[in-house]
Amino acid sequence: MEQISTERLVLRLATVDDANFVLELYNTPDFLQFVGDKQIHDVNDAKIYIEQKILGMRVSKGVCLLVIESKADSKPLGVCGLIKRDELTAYDIGYGLLPKAYGFGYAIEAAKAVISYAKAKEGIDELVAITTSDNFASKKLLNTLGFNYIKVQSKISDTIDLLLYQLKLTDNETHSY
Repeated sequence: MEQISTERLVLRLATVDDANFVLELYNTPDFLQFVGDKQIHDVNDAKIYIEQKILGMRVSKGVCLLVIESKADSKPLGVCGLIKRDELTAYDIGYGLLPKAYGFGYAIEAAKAVISYAKAKEGIDELVAITTSDNFASKKLLNTLGFNYIKVQSKISDTIDLLLYQLKLTDNETHSY
């Protein structure tokens, strides 16, 4: 994954220059609650995370999260891209936005662009997504994008489950999870 462009957005590779942005995003209350604490506590941690996790996945799996930037001002708004988890057979779409970017349709615009990228890439016939049962915004986004709920992937607590969603990109048979 290199760069994807939409009407209002550019999705591009992260660089260590994005460390302040990654530090901010990954420590927002919603990110911590719904994605988890990635132990990014300072700019150096963010640089290491970008190099080892985001760009490392690109090297090892050919996909990664991309930084979502506004074309209007080149400011980072969030991340969106494909993730390849060893425990899942399909590629996973991932996303997260800064709270100031909520409500403008950026998540759906970026996610649709990533889905189009996946459709054009040979060997990707479906995508999956995981979200928590209490993340209503994410569940709404996945439904809007055409993902179907498959199952509870795991229990997080007595009241919260990790949910698995799937989007078929072709008419081929899908995997069972």
